[in-house]
Amino acid sequence: MKDYEKKLKEAKELLDKLNDPELTLYEGMEYYKKGIKILEEAAKILEKAKLEYEEIKE
Repeated sequence: MKDYEKKLKEAKELLDKLNDPELTLYEGMEYYKKGIKILEEAAKILEKAKLEYEEIKE
């Protein structure tokens, strides 16, 4: 779950950058795309953990 926590931290850092009033449109789009990718990766990690839990539970 360390990877999951790392992904969430990265996403939070990008969100902080997106709140910068000096941010250009291009930078904002790049941060947004990167953030979406990170959140998708985090969701996959969480889903994998859920499946592993279900296997153990059975």
